[in-house]
Amino acid sequence: MTPTPHDPLPGRPPIVDLDTWQTARDELLVREKAHTREGDALAAARRRLPMVEFDGSVRVVGPDGPVPFLDLFQGRDELVVYKHMWYDGAPHQGQCEGCTTTAWHVKDAVYLNARGVSFAVLTTGRWEEVAAYVEFMGYEQPWYSVRDVAPPVGGGMGFVTCYLRDGDRAFLTYSTTGRGNEPVNGSFGLLDMTPYGRGEAWQAHPEGWPEGRSPCWYWRADADGNATWGPTSRPVPQWTRPGAAPRSHARPRRTS
Repeated sequence: MTPTPHDPLPGRPPIVDLDTWQTARDELLVREKAHTREGDALAAARRRLPMVEFDGSVRVVGPDGPVPFLDLFQGRDELVVYKHMWYDGAPHQGQCEGCTTTAWHVKDAVYLNARGVSFAVLTTGRWEEVAAYVEFMGYEQPWYSVRDVAPPVGGGMGFVTCYLRDGDRAFLTYSTTGRGNEPVNGSFGLLDMTPYGRGEAWQAHPEGWPEGRSPCWYWRADADGNATWGPTSRPVPQWTRPGAAPRSHARPRRTS
């Protein structure tokens, strides 16, 4: 039997004519516009948060050894950092999938710099391990170890945190929690626009849609693209490199 243009396809959106699609799209647009306006209002409130002064001379460790935290501003007045969780002793594919994915998406900070904002990644790992990981991944943004450094420079990891400088004075102005990191990851935003979404188990989708997968699909996979944690896994971006191969490892211990 030859299907008609409007016969349903299992596990896919219903098929309609363009006018019907436009009507449904316009209805959703009302909600999207409300979401955008609320986001603008939240951003305005965020800019009006109070701030906390701290000692900007505290030392962090980077490729040139210990340096004052104020150096991370690179002469600019604002600084955004990503606080990257770390597993001591883990090989490269054993690091936190969420943090490594976030850091991967900030390949270039020129637009931030043009607005007077610097960017860096902080982590609690020992610098020797961190430096090897940064080289392996090909990260171009500056990384620093804040091991044993007190908050608000050190402390809890897994967040985007913003700082302000006024001469030699440093201030904490904002920090995310949980899913507040998602704006950094442009892939999530694009996937949220697709019919199947992110492909994670938590997302709401119609019956018959492809099953959700565990979050590690977007970081660790084997050579065939199957999400996995084990001796055949490797960071997803690294399978495109010549000579990429699995690396065996045991489950590591995370430091925060």
